[in-house]
Amino acid sequence: MKLTTFSDYTLRVLMFLALNRDRLATIPEIAAAYEISENHLMKVVHQLARAGVIESVRGKGGGIRLAREPEAIRLGEIVRSSEGSAPIVECLSEDASACCIAPACRLTAILVSAFDALYAALDEYTVADLVRSPRSLNAILVRS
Repeated sequence: MKLTTFSDYTLRVLMFLALNRDRLATIPEIAAAYEISENHLMKVVHQLARAGVIESVRGKGGGIRLAREPEAIRLGEIVRSSEGSAPIVECLSEDASACCIAPACRLTAILVSAFDALYAALDEYTVADLVRSPRSLNAILVRS
């Protein structure tokens, strides 16, 4: 499985905010740190705010910050939310005619088991686990 760019950026935003708990961060600042598009980050931030994972402060001096402690944000929850509910392959869709061999195919059960295992593994970790080495991460993210 390959995570979407959206999920990748979602995790990066959360890591950045977890490293900077003492202040508000801005989208341009995060985009510059990771050398990624501000437009893409706006979509990510919007979804995270709607989900209650981050909070946004508007106005002069505004920005974004985590709405929950990093230890309370499970990676499985975040990836499930950012990846959405679309099936990974046609045979997992609710459309019975999506695959002509579905009634006899064992691949569906194997894929479901694999994805369950992936999410179970992600559920074991939190955003706090991603920022256990704050000095080394900050050294890379802070640009002169």
